[in-house]
Amino acid sequence: MDTTVTDQLVGRVLDGRYHVDARLARGGMASVYLATDTRLERRVAVKVMHPALADDEAFVARFIREARAAAALSHPNVVAVFDQGADGDTVFLVMEYVAGHTLRDVLRTHGRLSPAQALAVLEPVVAALAAAHRAGLVHRDVKPENVLIANHGHEGAQVKVADFGLARAIAEAHLTSTSTVLIGTASYLAPEQVSRGVADARADVYAAGVMLYELLTGTPPFRGDTPLAIAYQHVHDSVPAPSSVVPDLPAGLDDFVRRAAAQDPDDRPADAGALLTELRRLRGSLGLTAPVPIPSADDDPMATRVINGQTAPLSQPLAVPIPPSHPARATPTGPRRRWPWVAALLALVTAAAAVGGWYLASGRYTDTPKLLGMSVAQAKAAATHDGLKVKVGNAIYSDTYREGLVAQQSPKPTERMRDGGTVTLHPSLGPTHRAVPDVRGKPVAQAVASVKAAHLNPVVVDAVYDPNVAAGLVLRTKPDPGQQVLHDTVVQIVPSKGPPPVAVPDVVGMSAKDAQKAINDVGLKWTVNDAFSDTVPKGKVIAQDPANGTLTLGSTVTLTVSKGPQLFEVPDVTHKNVNEAKSILQQAGFKANVISLPGGPGEVLRQSPGGHSMQRKGTTVTLYVF
Repeated sequence: MDTTVTDQLVGRVLDGRYHVDARLARGGMASVYLATDTRLERRVAVKVMHPALADDEAFVARFIREARAAAALSHPNVVAVFDQGADGDTVFLVMEYVAGHTLRDVLRTHGRLSPAQALAVLEPVVAALAAAHRAGLVHRDVKPENVLIANHGHEGAQVKVADFGLARAIAEAHLTSTSTVLIGTASYLAPEQVSRGVADARADVYAAGVMLYELLTGTPPFRGDTPLAIAYQHVHDSVPAPSSVVPDLPAGLDDFVRRAAAQDPDDRPADAGALLTELRRLRGSLGLTAPVPIPSADDDPMATRVINGQTAPLSQPLAVPIPPSHPARATPTGPRRRWPWVAALLALVTAAAAVGGWYLASGRYTDTPKLLGMSVAQAKAAATHDGLKVKVGNAIYSDTYREGLVAQQSPKPTERMRDGGTVTLHPSLGPTHRAVPDVRGKPVAQAVASVKAAHLNPVVVDAVYDPNVAAGLVLRTKPDPGQQVLHDTVVQIVPSKGPPPVAVPDVVGMSAKDAQKAINDVGLKWTVNDAFSDTVPKGKVIAQDPANGTLTLGSTVTLTVSKGPQLFEVPDVTHKNVNEAKSILQQAGFKANVISLPGGPGEVLRQSPGGHSMQRKGTTVTLYVF
């Protein structure tokens, strides 16, 4: 465990839930931390994306999508994905914590595995891939670094595959071919991934075949100075037979590797399910179906121990000195002749005391195997194989293990227990159900917090228009409020965009009554301003505001309605001199038309229209002058 590195994340609590305890590893795309889920009080592994990826919004969206797909995958040989989230700029994935080593660590320690060990490791890997392929999920980055091994030294050691779905999100991020993506996966890339950038279930099959080659030989099939050089060898060269490196391997292993790692995808098994069938058939034909101990990265075959001055590799038994079987012969010098016997006897007693002390102190104890996540039948077989007894206790609810799998055991994994002791198993009833909270009418942020508090997974989808719910408030959820759902079920939160927009009708020139009806019919309101008009008849709409475009439902349109032309009082100019009368009319905005009778004094005797009548400006008044 890499606990000596100073890291700003260590000690933080992500998303108010995950306390980061220590950094376990750092890779090209992410760092992995040991953390504590403070809500469920369990240890978890938290994978934190590096800032370069976390700053890419498109990548984060793909990462979340792929993480959700991976979280739906439940299998004993798959590292479970519990949660995903973001805390500020920190984008992270919460996974099952597997105490142990990677398959890469085992290869570094042992170089290569025996055929029995290699196939025993590969089968659970392929079983995990088969479950993923059945669910429509392709791993895309199968390699020893993504295979975790726990409970070393037990035939029932668990093998788990990690990082389902992440390779796709990373591959779709806009990274160059010289990035860490290629560096990390070049030795296991299928030819079509290099040449065409495509990967389906058969790409995982190819990587499994390449990994078996490395397990059997201790080295990958292709080497080169650069990742690109290695990648292109997959395109141009066929994976060699393992027996070309390690002679005397069974021919069936060569055939299996050749089939799985065929250059043409159509020549490989269609998916990991088909490959698993062939693998089990191969183990049966080779007589390698019996459980075998899977090596640990901590096992050093060259380590030695010392007892009574004798050294031997840990993997071999120690020889204890045994006294000669012939009787002692009495001689005058008897005491001196008996000394070798006494020395041998003392050595034997010393050895027996050492062995007895070891047995009383620790020899009669063993480490409890990890049986969590197995079926009850598998757990019984694994415990019985270790010489332990099994008791099945009450079934319990579990948010981690699906129904029928072992959700709790006593003693706990790796705890010390007496040889031949009893392990109590508690099968899972599956996760508890939770009611979807009613968040309708609440602000979106408040709704998200409420759904999270119910241990469900809120997802805010696109807002929709609604005439009765204001913008920014929750319109509805899916599933509906009150519905009983499983832990971590996705709850879609649908916000409202408020009332929908409507097109403003053109009502200019209509009668006021018809215009008002047209506006009401589309869900808008109206108000009226009256105005004089010399061109628009009385009662007709002169103008509207707004004249066009869209408005929110229930908004108001202002109508300007004609009162007809404005009228003014005509001055009474009768009995006035014609010139004075004309001047008065002109000053009042009217025109004068004079009809004179000859010989008169020039006085206006009559006018038309008459004085004090209401007329439009500019109207001509006829003056009759004598």
